[in-house]
Amino acid sequence: MRLTCTDCGQANRVPEEKLAQGPKCGVCGAGLVTGKVAEIDPATHDKLIRDEMPVVIDYWAPWCGPCRMMAPEFSKAAQATPATRFAKIDTQDHPAISQRLGIRGIPLLILWHRGREVARLAGARPAAEIAAFASKA
Repeated sequence: MRLTCTDCGQANRVPEEKLAQGPKCGVCGAGLVTGKVAEIDPATHDKLIRDEMPVVIDYWAPWCGPCRMMAPEFSKAAQATPATRFAKIDTQDHPAISQRLGIRGIPLLILWHRGREVARLAGARPAAEIAAFASKA
């Protein structure tokens, strides 16, 4: 399975049967499947969405109250959904990503799998709804 390191952006090959054993990046040694939310930049975003493991990305901004309110729920969902990776990208620091994806409101969750957008979920949501959304892939 191809997994992109959210720390250094390096692509890694990991056998599916070893996903539960906490695989690490071959370049920087960071965990690839940690159950935590990774903060990413546009270059890592573009690599991460093509991975073979589904990823839910939270498009947010620091000035957005609902975004800040949903952050702990997003983290809870990441811990509860081991078959999906979770990341977030700051749309204030990286406005081009919003323009390219046609994002008109935040917070917005997009579920990606193998380079394809599977679904979108707008607005602040509780952890249970986010986890159910993540299981669509």
